[in-house]
Amino acid sequence: MKSIGEAAESLGVSSHTLRYYEKEGIVEPHRTKAGVRNYSEDQLNWLSFVLKLRDTQMSISDIKTYTQLVLEGEHTSNQRLNLLEKHQKNIEEQIEAMQITNEMVKRKISTYKERMNNKKKG
Repeated sequence: MKSIGEAAESLGVSSHTLRYYEKEGIVEPHRTKAGVRNYSEDQLNWLSFVLKLRDTQMSISDIKTYTQLVLEGEHTSNQRLNLLEKHQKNIEEQIEAMQITNEMVKRKISTYKERMNNKKKG
C-alpha cells in the first residue's frame, strides 16, 4: 500500500490529481481509520491505465463511463470493448495527424539547414 504522496510520485502526477479521480469515482483508495488514503498495487495499475487513456485524449466522461462498466461486472464487456475500440480509432487518428505534422516539421528543419548551409558557402 502506498500513501497518496507515494502513489502520486510513482505515477508522476500530483496528489490533487488523485483526489480528483477519487471525487469523479474513477478510483476509490483504501482508507485507514484516521481517513488516510492508501493505494494498492491493483489501484496503481488501474490509475496507470487511466493516465494512459488521458494521455491519448480520452475524456474524463468516457473514463468515468468505462470505470462504471468495469465495476458493474463482466456483463458489460461488450460495452467496454466498444468504448475501447472507439478510443483506439481516435488514437490512430491522432497518430496519423502527428505523423503529418512531423513530416511538416522535418521539411521546415531541412529548409532552415539548407538556408544556413548556403549562407556559410556564400
